[in-house]
Amino acid sequence: MRKTEEFAEIYRDLEIRSDTEIATLILNAQDDGLAAVRAALPCLTAAAQASAARLQKNSDGRIIYAGAGTSIRLGVQDGVELVPTFGWTHARLGYLIAGGANALTQTMEGAEDDAAQAGRDAKAIKIGSADICISLSASGSTPYALGACEAARTAGAICIGIANNPDAPLLAAAEYPILLDSGPEPIRGSTRMTAGTAQKVTLNLLSTLIMIRLNRIYRGMMVDVIASSQKLHDRAARIVMAASGVDEAAARAALNASGNAVKPAILVAHGQKMTDAVALLEAHDGNLRTALATLSNSRREEENTKQV
Repeated sequence: MRKTEEFAEIYRDLEIRSDTEIATLILNAQDDGLAAVRAALPCLTAAAQASAARLQKNSDGRIIYAGAGTSIRLGVQDGVELVPTFGWTHARLGYLIAGGANALTQTMEGAEDDAAQAGRDAKAIKIGSADICISLSASGSTPYALGACEAARTAGAICIGIANNPDAPLLAAAEYPILLDSGPEPIRGSTRMTAGTAQKVTLNLLSTLIMIRLNRIYRGMMVDVIASSQKLHDRAARIVMAASGVDEAAARAALNASGNAVKPAILVAHGQKMTDAVALLEAHDGNLRTALATLSNSRREEENTKQV
């Protein structure tokens, strides 16, 4: 029997306990999910490293999430958040959802059993060798998730398989398997709980690591943030202020000059022209830290030359 379907004696009388006891037991179970993620860190970081390298090499490469039920809903949530947080474009995201988009808000019974449909869906979005496919399944045996993984690998994409049961078929099918051995659920088989928590945390770590290695973070700040609201406009100004040492008025002026793009705005705030800022970032693959170091070294050399 799969561990996620096993019965745990500690939960036998769950429904007759007090509300506080029930909540405590369910909360404590999440510790098992976090422990499973910690145990999977070597596999997770290897997958992130390979994914970042593939996406760095291919400017049109996508992160594609695949699966059914709770798992794909978590995947879609993770993907959508990459856009405002890291400036990752919608064009570089893809979703293979058992039952289609409607399955995000309602159950689509039987859709998860159709591996052939996963293959057709993968073909429809033209998955290819530039892409990364993250296939999710708590059981690790969901036919749709397996079909998506197999289609991705056949097309040359990197396939990362995330499952919560040892020896799951998805882990065997994936190029980069990530086992989250989260154990039995407080409510038997309800993998939206502990298994879901482990998957959510894993997705957070995986996608954030990828974005960091793609140079979309500087000093822990969202330097590729898309300022699509007043809150994010204000955050962008604070980032420019923190990274360049200018006051708010200067930061907002730099953002206006850069079309609200934070990275070039930081360089503009350091005295660069917009065209020079863009060129400097391109020369450093978008790495703001090395761009600033180059700028600092150039200024130091200029000062030394003047002194001579």
